[in-house]
Amino acid sequence: MGAPATDSPPAAAAPAAREPLIRTEHLTKVYEGRQGPLRAVDGVELSIGAGEFFGLLGPNGAGKSTTIGMLTTSVIPTDGRVFVSGIDARANPAAVKRRIGVVSQSNTLDRALTVWENLYYHARYFGVPARDARARADELLERFALADRARSMVFELSGGLARRLMIARALAHRPAALFLDEPTSGIDPQTRINLWELLADLHRQGLTILLTTHYLEEADALCDRIAILDRGRVLALGAPAQLKETHGADTVITLQVDGEAAALRPRAEAIPGVRNVEADGELLRVFASNPIGVLAELVREASAVGLHVRDAASQPPSLETVFLSLTGREYRE
Repeated sequence: MGAPATDSPPAAAAPAAREPLIRTEHLTKVYEGRQGPLRAVDGVELSIGAGEFFGLLGPNGAGKSTTIGMLTTSVIPTDGRVFVSGIDARANPAAVKRRIGVVSQSNTLDRALTVWENLYYHARYFGVPARDARARADELLERFALADRARSMVFELSGGLARRLMIARALAHRPAALFLDEPTSGIDPQTRINLWELLADLHRQGLTILLTTHYLEEADALCDRIAILDRGRVLALGAPAQLKETHGADTVITLQVDGEAAALRPRAEAIPGVRNVEADGELLRVFASNPIGVLAELVREASAVGLHVRDAASQPPSLETVFLSLTGREYRE
């Protein structure tokens, strides 16, 4: 697939030198529910530089999609302000919409139009002259490897091709920033990796991208900085490496034993460098801030209490361990 391109301004030399393209002040959204007010977003402060690839992570119900909605003018804040290219999104939403491209979770392509027509009419909707819109549609088809499907109806496309077309369409009017709300949800791993490459190319060419995702490895691979949200608040903000270093990211050592792992738990908790221990049936999960020698000591302690270790694995510090340490482990609908 050819490298897609964008006409966005080039990125600055380093994140620290970037002027904020997207900025929020005490961004808040409260919904009225049957059981009283629900604070979906609670005073979020963000500053995203031009050319930055920024990720929003959080469990279900954390406020990610509501935040994206307010940044893209589709959700009106209860309190606070959003600025895009210095424009107040609430005071002038039309001007903000001209400067952003949005790819939602669901397929919003026009099923009554061909692939080419989806690109052409999107550009026309944003005021691009007809001749320029035709040229832009042709250009995007080539650069997103969709030229051979130009006359296809969108319902004929696979999930991966439809996602590529949605991204191409969002860029048809040459926005300054691209918003992606879980763009790789529900597609196969190979297609997901291809989309990662596409987004990385767009980022290298200077496009500002804001991504929400449930895939922690996706955020780790693509994002310059990440904000972790839960219950409407930002719990942590920084580069992936910084978050792993400063927010309690541990090496996770798991042992499968031939008995009740709880019998090993007190001894495991006493090992130097161990921060937390979880026992579940025959599985012991150990979180170690300093993992050197911990696995060997765990095997010795297991033997001392009469447990045979059938299997063992060690997972180095990752965004997953940061995420779980900040947001907890309970399942959420």
